Amino acid sequence: MKKRFLALVLTGLMAVGAVLGGCSAGGSSDATGSVYWLNFKPEADEALQAIAATYTEETGVSVKVVTAASGTYESTLTAEMDKSAAPTLFVVRNTAGVKTWGDYCLDLKGTDIYNELTTDGFTLYDADGKACSIGYCYESFGIIVNKTLLDKAGYSLDDIKDFATLKAVADDIHARASELGFDAFTSSGMDDSSSWRFSGHLANMPLYYEEQADGWTEAPATIKGTYLDLYKNIWDLYTTDTAYDKSTLATGGYDAEAEFKNSEAVFYQNGTWEYAALSEVFSDDELAMIPIYCGADGEENAALCSGTENCWAVNAKASEADQKATIAFMKWLVTSEAGTKMMAEQFGEIPYKSAAENENVFFQYAAKYLNEGKYSVDWAFNYTPNVDEWRAGVVAAMNQYDAGTADWDVVVTAFVDGWATQYAAANN
Repeated sequence: MKKRFLALVLTGLMAVGAVLGGCSAGGSSDATGSVYWLNFKPEADEALQAIAATYTEETGVSVKVVTAASGTYESTLTAEMDKSAAPTLFVVRNTAGVKTWGDYCLDLKGTDIYNELTTDGFTLYDADGKACSIGYCYESFGIIVNKTLLDKAGYSLDDIKDFATLKAVADDIHARASELGFDAFTSSGMDDSSSWRFSGHLANMPLYYEEQADGWTEAPATIKGTYLDLYKNIWDLYTTDTAYDKSTLATGGYDAEAEFKNSEAVFYQNGTWEYAALSEVFSDDELAMIPIYCGADGEENAALCSGTENCWAVNAKASEADQKATIAFMKWLVTSEAGTKMMAEQFGEIPYKSAAENENVFFQYAAKYLNEGKYSVDWAFNYTPNVDEWRAGVVAAMNQYDAGTADWDVVVTAFVDGWATQYAAANN
């Protein structure tokens, strides 16, 4: 009798073990759940269909991927959320999206997928601090460096830690440009082909620090311009330590990428998207990307300017089983070999601990800074109202300043008063 009882117990334990083993294979704590991913990027559809099939084959968990046509994501999401079998995984891209979809967003703080993040710099929170969506990929911009030229000038990346050290290195290179055969910075052309780098990306620096100081959660109706001295610091450096007269920048006609490719300058402000063009000329060992240092307190702990509108949200109105299955699938995507390989190929750099190494050397620098615990400088310029009109006003003011026909106050006015004007126009 005892032997029969023991056999029954062992049989029961084996059955439980089999169930638990089946769950752990996919990381899902509830095999009855399923996943429905409403995808934001049409170009990734084929790869996502394949990875969904792989996950289902491994775990038995059903994963459906539906891809919205280009430019139709919000309308598709609205339609799908009205259905009984709504998406369990969807995209909430920005603060406006949080306002619209916040009630549908599960708080991801403390979940298995949230705990895999290397930074919360791409996490969108609501006014109550709920983590509504988390970035699953990002792009970065900063100052691209020709390490070979930097070495020829007698410096290394370790010599540049903040604005003071960047300026010291750039000033010295510019002073010796004739003997070195190259200058510090490429041109800062202010025509339409180039001005976005400065009225958009460079303008992010004062906007970011004001956003952090004032705790923006949505586009403010007015801004203070508290950190515009930082903007002036770096702009004056760009336009002084260069081969190009700043009074000529407004007319355009410059090609900073070509200048950098021709090894005419050590530093070139641009982003991760420049890798393909520059890798035609340089080896990875010759290239680096450093943060845009501008004189902010504590900026030695800054990483690159990074941002995304590719942010995952989990449907708070889905069943608990589907929520668990969805989070387990998300974790598998950013931790498994098959998942991280697909994510790297389709989306570039992902902000997760087990991310596959990206071939783009600029993304490797972006990840390096984050892994060192440095803070990501998020894309605060995404708050800009009537962005094209606002930037045009800033460019016009900067051209006056560069031409010597106005002082820096004209830029401050365009920045601050222009923001209020464009906000009012956009929200009238």
